[in-house]
Amino acid sequence: MSRLLFLLAVIAVVFLLLRSFRKKAQQQQDEPAAAEEMVRCAQCGVHLPKSESIMAGGKFFCSDAHRIEHNSK
Repeated sequence: MSRLLFLLAVIAVVFLLLRSFRKKAQQQQDEPAAAEEMVRCAQCGVHLPKSESIMAGGKFFCSDAHRIEHNSK
């Protein structure tokens, strides 16, 4: 009899854990990903995330080489 009660308790715990994991997974899927602002390279025109760009003189560049090339004109 005690084995049966133990087995039922284990099954209940596993069921509750699975249910909580499913809720967390569903909540993570429902949250939209935050969009990052995109900027355009002043030299070549490539669009890239603002966090990956290089800003100089109020303009954005995709690389340091393009920044130097643009400033040498």
